[in-house]
Amino acid sequence: MKGALFGLLAFALYASHDVIIKLLGGTYSPFQIIFFSSLFSFPLVTFMLMRDPTMGNLRPVHPWWIALRTGCSVIASSCAFYAFSALPLAQTYAILFAMPLVITVLSIPILQERVGLHRWGAVAVGLAGVMVVLQPGAQDLGAGHGAALAAALFSATAAIIIRKIGREERPVVVLLYPLAANFVVMAALLPLVYKPMPLLHLGGLGAMSLLGFAAGLFLIAAYKHAEAAIVAPMQYSQIIWASIFGAALFGDTLDQTTMIGTGIIIASGLYIVFRESRGGRSDNTPVLRTRSRGSTAASFRISPLLRRGKPRV
Repeated sequence: MKGALFGLLAFALYASHDVIIKLLGGTYSPFQIIFFSSLFSFPLVTFMLMRDPTMGNLRPVHPWWIALRTGCSVIASSCAFYAFSALPLAQTYAILFAMPLVITVLSIPILQERVGLHRWGAVAVGLAGVMVVLQPGAQDLGAGHGAALAAALFSATAAIIIRKIGREERPVVVLLYPLAANFVVMAALLPLVYKPMPLLHLGGLGAMSLLGFAAGLFLIAAYKHAEAAIVAPMQYSQIIWASIFGAALFGDTLDQTTMIGTGIIIASGLYIVFRESRGGRSDNTPVLRTRSRGSTAASFRISPLLRRGKPRV
């Protein structure tokens, strides 16, 4: 129960983080938002990394995998920030909830995972749910929809890579490279999109960084108090917050088609979690062991940190 409550709190904070992205995204480029979010997150993450007890340097054991994961993380965060700015919150979440489906598919070539008929069926049903949400032909699909799909794809790729190499890399390497890359890449793009920001908006960016950092800490606490099969489904509570925030702040309405499609996607994701949590159903349990939320530019990956506390998985 305690782990589930910590998980619910973590994803409520993540939803508040995403609301700030949407509020600022109507005025500023995602590149500018990510730059300042990364800048404000550096002190928080640095203090945490100073506690890293492992010996070694910052050279990765698997440089090409780290480079690929870093590139995927930068693309995923850019796409997710744009999607939150361009689409209703609930619709963005519905598409991002397809991440477990993509992770399941990518686990075959990257982890040599054996995916049985049941999980393939869940993937097919989940993808059908994505099509229900997108309604191709019934509505105009814009760049925001493509960005959300790309965010789900690249976030899943980054997650499955860390599942492959995470036990051999130092946590500081896994955490620092994507954060530094986001900062450097967005700094290079900033002159092309920069708009002066009043103090209130800068404060919002600082609050966003604090929310993402605090959410990561609560997610660590959740996984230390409960099994992954209990905590992982808590991410779907974000659709509730999206409905509340969307209606209260942006005048969004959750239409019936989006509700149905989201329900299908969530059901398929829960089924995959259920199958992986049963002994012998999965060699690597890639979805259950991919614990960090994707598509957040400056948040840290919690999976390597959990090994210090010997969590239950």
